[in-house]
Amino acid sequence: MAARGVLIFLILYFALHLIQAKYKKTKPNVIVILSDDHGYRDVGYHGSLFDTPVLDQLAAEGVKLENYYVQPICSPTRSQLMTGRYQIRYGLQHAVLDPLAPACLPTDEVTLAQKMKEAGYSTHMIGKWHLGFFEEACLPTNRGFDTFLGLLLGGGFHFSHSFPAPAYYDLHRNRSPAKDLNGTYSTYAFTDEAVNIINNQDEDTPFFMYLSYQAPHAPLEVPEEYKDPYRGIFQDEDRLTYAAMVSCMDEGIGQVVQALKNKGTYDNTVIIFSSDNGGSIQDAGNNWPLRGFKLSMFEGGMRALGFVHSPILSEKVKGTVSNELYHISDWYPTIIEGIARSSTRGSKSPLDGKNQWRSIRDGTCSQRHEILHNIDPLWVVPGGRDWVNAMSPFNVSINAAIRFGDWKLLTGDDGRTGWYAPPDTNIASISGPPTTDQRAWLFNIKDDPLEMNDLSEKRPRVLKFLLQRIQNYYEQSTPVFYPDVQPQLADPCSNGNECVWGPWTPM
Repeated sequence: MAARGVLIFLILYFALHLIQAKYKKTKPNVIVILSDDHGYRDVGYHGSLFDTPVLDQLAAEGVKLENYYVQPICSPTRSQLMTGRYQIRYGLQHAVLDPLAPACLPTDEVTLAQKMKEAGYSTHMIGKWHLGFFEEACLPTNRGFDTFLGLLLGGGFHFSHSFPAPAYYDLHRNRSPAKDLNGTYSTYAFTDEAVNIINNQDEDTPFFMYLSYQAPHAPLEVPEEYKDPYRGIFQDEDRLTYAAMVSCMDEGIGQVVQALKNKGTYDNTVIIFSSDNGGSIQDAGNNWPLRGFKLSMFEGGMRALGFVHSPILSEKVKGTVSNELYHISDWYPTIIEGIARSSTRGSKSPLDGKNQWRSIRDGTCSQRHEILHNIDPLWVVPGGRDWVNAMSPFNVSINAAIRFGDWKLLTGDDGRTGWYAPPDTNIASISGPPTTDQRAWLFNIKDDPLEMNDLSEKRPRVLKFLLQRIQNYYEQSTPVFYPDVQPQLADPCSNGNECVWGPWTPM
């Protein structure tokens, strides 16, 4: 009997381990692809003249997210992706992180990469970081990523990987300068790295990859052959180059998908694509027909390109468009809890992101009805109509915006922002309203996605409700952390870093 008991124990023991091994293998791989300053208009399926067959097909076979929001500039978008928390929680409400200032995503914030490592994933960061680097603890490999190939700054030249001058180098492999890639176009370098990681991935270990392309962010550079198909289409040289940059990135994403298929891991991979903010019209991006552009909290600055593509999506949602409300912060719990089937316990509180995996995978309702777009008390536009100032619980001179259901309130803006048509069309741009003392704007985004009809006077109760919601968030917010620059200490050509951007010691 004792021998039989031992046998039963061994059978159960090995069966359990087989089940655990199978469970581990079936955890989906996750690739988050972020494009940089990529305009809402600037993809084939939104009507551009760009050649984006890969993005178009991936989106067409997945779920297009057409009510999906990011932040109007890049560091805040990236910080909310990494933490699942609004930027008011940790002081990054104002502008982007300056390479000359002693600031980064606070090191006590728990990142998506850290939680994915806890869930048993290998973790890889490729491309643009832009979450600070003034001390070693800020670097990607100290924030949960096993590997890193990319740039630390917010932008730079795509071939020389330098900024602001050729001597200042910014391309890194883990913690060392990747000088061997000097002269290699950044989209090529990042695509090759992603393909190599996929090809060499241990098949028994799921992977999380954050592929943060630098394209099509300025400066506008691309290998000349990508311009050739557009020379008869675009008269503006910047727009031509920008289109070619998007096409080159599209080709690279196709190579990444093909690598997944060649490796045999495509069927168990979730691909999430997102732009990081609206296109910069000064740098050839376009967000038509939305109002505004990068930096603005009108829709053109924040409504993002986004889709999810995966064979593990429910058949009923493949090839569909979702108009449910989603936000960049949602990816944190969606990936950790929904896709990786792990836990967000141990994350900083409160989490503002919502687990949207069931909503996206099965087509159910979104888990959110509200988005705090931002409150930036360092961006102040004095003024405001007397009747609004008298009834408002919030200082409408402060640049802020909130979405609640179909309603959106924007404050601290003079409203002059207009609608900028693509230069490759015969469509005429539309100027914003003339300068007035108005500082609070109210729109019904469902009925008026182009933000042409301000309803602040017609719906004063809604206006006051949303002003109170912003005030509630304002009272919860952490003071802005935007320290003065220290150029002498941060300058990599004078701080001992041999003209390579990297950690330095503040005073």
